[in-house]
Amino acid sequence: MTTDQDLPMDGPSATAVFAAKGIDVTPDKDQGVIKVVKRQGLDGDRPMIGDRVTVHYTGKLLTGKKFDCSRDRKEPFCFNVGKGQVLKAWDIGVLSMQRGEVCTFLCKPEYAYGSAGNPDKIPPSSSVVFEMELLKFEGEMLTDDGGILRRIKVKGDGYSNPNDGATVDVHLEGSCGGRLFDCRDVSFIVGEAEDKGIPRGVDQAMDKMQKGECCVLYLKPKYGFGSEGKPEYKIGPDKDIIYEVTLKDFQRAKESWEMDLKEKLDLAPGVKHKGNQYFKTGRYYQAVTQYQRLVVWLEMECGNGVEQQKRIQDFILTSHLNLALCFLRIKEFTQVVDNCNKAIELEENNEKALYRRGLARLLRNEFSLAMADFQQVLQVNHSNRAARAQISNCQRKIKEHHEQDKKTYANMFQKFAEWDAKIGKTKRRRDESVRSGMNGEVGIKRRRRSRDYPS
Repeated sequence: MTTDQDLPMDGPSATAVFAAKGIDVTPDKDQGVIKVVKRQGLDGDRPMIGDRVTVHYTGKLLTGKKFDCSRDRKEPFCFNVGKGQVLKAWDIGVLSMQRGEVCTFLCKPEYAYGSAGNPDKIPPSSSVVFEMELLKFEGEMLTDDGGILRRIKVKGDGYSNPNDGATVDVHLEGSCGGRLFDCRDVSFIVGEAEDKGIPRGVDQAMDKMQKGECCVLYLKPKYGFGSEGKPEYKIGPDKDIIYEVTLKDFQRAKESWEMDLKEKLDLAPGVKHKGNQYFKTGRYYQAVTQYQRLVVWLEMECGNGVEQQKRIQDFILTSHLNLALCFLRIKEFTQVVDNCNKAIELEENNEKALYRRGLARLLRNEFSLAMADFQQVLQVNHSNRAARAQISNCQRKIKEHHEQDKKTYANMFQKFAEWDAKIGKTKRRRDESVRSGMNGEVGIKRRRRSRDYPS
């Protein structure tokens, strides 16, 4: 197996050694990226397109001159492989590696820095050598909470993706604990996949896929079948599941800017109705998709005349109120407050918006703000008994909070007092010890003087 010392660093010799001892890892087999393994990696998986990889690397010219090195910076480099974020040679080379593997790549200019090179570092049209170590890799996170992780087995074609409302044709294979529970070809509308028994994690991943792509989705329970599970698939509550998804074809839906106002207003009642049906059956995330669709369609529209403008405003106001209610049910209280604020911008004294914002603030332990909201509800509707009850609830919570603060501070002051007493006692002992020592030394000195001088 060859090492850096084995590789002569002049153009013809290096190319000959790589050709003799290396393997061509380019898809076209055009000798663009030739790989020589220095240390075998761990048996098992290799990175897939889109994976987040962490590497150490050293880049050299064929003269042996080093032009870049992550180890010199004492920090590895991370990127999503196969996504065009780095040199083409890196995307190709890293996909061929195993975890822990160390290898060297000879890269032609068209796979590295091209005809332009890199000013002050890489001469034009230069082949370069990279030594790389693959430290680790993991799937691409599609959500901030890590609930959907994607690994791409086969890259799709083109640059277009399904959008909200698109019709998609897919092949699905779902598994849980190594057991295949779902295998079928199915069509569905993006945003409405659960109508076909497909978990929302698959639905949510569709707008990241391309035609022909095959990927594996690792779904946490929130994006799978949740706390209820899926009895017909014999899947219990709170189970992680895996779906392999192949996007065979899709038809994009019209974007908002492709629809005129009349078309949007004609479709709006059906979208609102669908959202209401989802809400009634407890499918809150799906309801959110429908209500948000209405907001996107209409929030920037201006009607022709008072009547049409009022109709637009009514749809937007109702959508924000319904979104607030959905987010209350799924305990996303910041979203509740945001949507209530938008509803209040449209209608200052909207009773539902004030009440729902108060509930969200109460559940966020913002008792004073919540009580102010409920008091404003009573100003709008003096007979709202729910708001009156919540004011009493806020007052009790504020009192409990104050009592807890008193106990906390009392315990703190007691601990401070005990600490001060302990420190004082230790200091007194130390002072007494010092004084005792000083007295002893004085006595010794006196006895010495009595021996040194005649009586």
